Amino acid sequence: MSADRLLSMLLLLQTRGRMSARRLADELGVSVRTAYRDLDRLQAAGVPVYAEQGRTGGYQLVDGYRTRLTGLSEREARVLFLAGLPTPAADLGLAEEVAAARLKLLAALPAAMREEATRTDAVFHLDAPGWYREAEATPYLPLLVDAVFSRRAVDVRYRRWRAPQEVDRRLYPYGLVLKSGTWYLVAAAKGRTATYRVTQVLDAVVSDERFERPEDFVLGAYWSSYLDDFQARRYTGTATVRLSPRGRERLAANVPPEVVRAVEATATAVGCDGWSEAVIPTESTEHACGELLRLGIDVEVVAPEELRQAMADAVSVLARTYGTYGTYGTYGHSRPGGTEPAR
Repeated sequence: MSADRLLSMLLLLQTRGRMSARRLADELGVSVRTAYRDLDRLQAAGVPVYAEQGRTGGYQLVDGYRTRLTGLSEREARVLFLAGLPTPAADLGLAEEVAAARLKLLAALPAAMREEATRTDAVFHLDAPGWYREAEATPYLPLLVDAVFSRRAVDVRYRRWRAPQEVDRRLYPYGLVLKSGTWYLVAAAKGRTATYRVTQVLDAVVSDERFERPEDFVLGAYWSSYLDDFQARRYTGTATVRLSPRGRERLAANVPPEVVRAVEATATAVGCDGWSEAVIPTESTEHACGELLRLGIDVEVVAPEELRQAMADAVSVLARTYGTYGTYGTYGHSRPGGTEPAR
């Protein structure tokens, strides 16, 4: 029996309310039988846990029962305030609430743990958006947060990539995800769960309709599955390329991590000058051409022929452009045949 596991079970019941034995077992990484045994041990120790039967039943604590926040390790206290980093809270319209909660939580900690927790503020700062990107405007994010918490449907006008680009939807919001500085709404619509980029919400109004989120829905698990599916749909083809040693070194700064991993997994030496050949995943001919051109003379496409020809065409255009300027001087001088370059 693990005392840590019993404490975790107690805190789960305290923070989440009623939970089935299956949900508790999944959260704690144990069998359902072990979860039942642990629940019996909590009851034997005097913790007021009771079971409620029925389809929506489960185990819960007697109303009003709370355990004190004790037993924090040094590492737990150190990371405690990472959950309250200010930028995401401000995006969600919860900056003041998070600050107040941090003060109350800090006051509840023993002196030694309080010092360790506050030290986090001095050594960590979260800046979620990537380089060369401005933070996205998300005027409807606080409204969506309220809808998530109140479990009310939202009528939105949404801009998508395919036609018709602007569509009206009634969404049932399950949760929000911050990914690389971009907020996404996970919501049900028309009988299926989907992901919506918050910055693409053009208008939103919270409706009076209320809903219940499915009991078996776990936001983190959904997001992991969504990312796996996105990657599977994103890369629909492959290409064989040859890379110079310098090209291998420049990969990480110019192509996605999936391409870098594919090169590391499939690269074989060709010739005696350090070049290597590898098979990489591709989204489309146009997209792959744009990415590989960043590597310049340090990459050669071997196959497919369509991508190789696209690379050759792009290089030919560049050669004509820069070759003409180099021969005839400043932009605006006449080209052969008396034609003027396009402006």
